Amino acid sequence: MRTPVLTLLLLIFALITNAQSTYVRFITNKGNITLLLYDKTPKHRDMFLQAIKKGLYNKAQFNRVIKSFVSQGGELDETILEREKLHPELPIQRLAAEITPILFHKKGALGAGRNDNPEKSSYFSQIYLVVGKQQTDEQLDALEKKKTSNFHHHNELLTKHLEGHHI
Repeated sequence: MRTPVLTLLLLIFALITNAQSTYVRFITNKGNITLLLYDKTPKHRDMFLQAIKKGLYNKAQFNRVIKSFVSQGGELDETILEREKLHPELPIQRLAAEITPILFHKKGALGAGRNDNPEKSSYFSQIYLVVGKQQTDEQLDALEKKKTSNFHHHNELLTKHLEGHHI
């Protein structure tokens, strides 16, 4: 009789420990957006919250909008790279990648921008929101073969070429 009760308690504990805890609201001239920040990417979550506290995104614009792909905001790549080039004595600052196979780039997902660095580390001052588009079964099949994951139960996956490359 104790086994079913213990199992239920463990299940409840597992559900509680997997609960996400941080929501952020963007207020834009096109409407408000509420985002859930994943606890499975704690460094990126905390970086984003620190940037908000510093006012980094106050009056910021989505400066790169690509239809059916992403809306990107924050500091421009060119600005970041130019600053780094002007000060080669300073170490390049990036946040180590937290690529997690169970998190998908689906419509509304928030990610951290980056350049093509081989470590896939993120800029501290650039974000993107996935806009994306629905994928066909054939596209999902090809992605599953390439990434060895099952994406069919996540047909909201919208930007397949970001998977495994961005947080």
